[in-house]
Amino acid sequence: MSEIKPVKRRKLPPKLAKAMEYVYVILGAFIIALAFNVLLLPNHVASGGVSGISTIINYLTGWTPAYIQWAFNIPLFFAGVFFLGYQFGIKTFVGTMIMPLFVYLTADWTVWTHEPLVAALFGGVLVGVGLGIVFRGKASTGGTDVIAQILHKFTNLSLGICVALIDGFVVIAAMFVFDIESGLYALIGLFATSKTIDLVQVGLNQSKTVLIISEKQDEIRHAILYKIDRGITRLSAKGGYTEDDRQILLCVIAQSEFSRLKGVIKEIDPNAFVVVMSASEVMGEGFNL
Repeated sequence: MSEIKPVKRRKLPPKLAKAMEYVYVILGAFIIALAFNVLLLPNHVASGGVSGISTIINYLTGWTPAYIQWAFNIPLFFAGVFFLGYQFGIKTFVGTMIMPLFVYLTADWTVWTHEPLVAALFGGVLVGVGLGIVFRGKASTGGTDVIAQILHKFTNLSLGICVALIDGFVVIAAMFVFDIESGLYALIGLFATSKTIDLVQVGLNQSKTVLIISEKQDEIRHAILYKIDRGITRLSAKGGYTEDDRQILLCVIAQSEFSRLKGVIKEIDPNAFVVVMSASEVMGEGFNL
């Protein structure tokens, strides 16, 4: 971008940054375990994954969910290392081991609600928050995600489809073990989890990508650079009808700045052609990573 004013961000020392990744994994695993014990398990919401499997097996056998999760997670972790390589790393092993530990430690905590719909919604949100935090620590909690990655590697199916197949199998099993209504609650929980993960990963402050075609480009460029304090890029283009060479201004701004930008453009050139698109994630100068 031309004439961007550099924004200095304070970065953590490498050792502290690495330590913070482990903090993310531990914190996220605790939140997932909390949601499992105070919302999902008591209401028989088996919303996919090893946690959902442990909910079903606990109902059928009475076995402790934490032991069931360890029994699945440990061999699945080593299967992942064998089939997928060592990219899992120590942090994923920590997540694999510590999440069932937190499930065990919080097993006797007070149940927050006995309303399945409330449990599915808020349990799904809490699990999504926990997973999002774990992902920010560049790790995972293992479990059936490993099976999905193995299937993805040895089949032509996308990773998303593989995850959906496995979670779908757990939900269908819940319908047979509990009832159809419980399976539907599990689907609600899965949906809430997936959307919350996106929010944690991307954040609430989505940015806007703006393309501007105008006869008064210099004035608009100057206003964006010095009034709104954002960088801007000129793209070369050719008119589809006239075949005249022209310039397109490209600017990425925070959503909160969009109204101001729109006002500036209208003030300078009411006839400007403007295209606005959502940018779910932006990295670089002037934007948080």
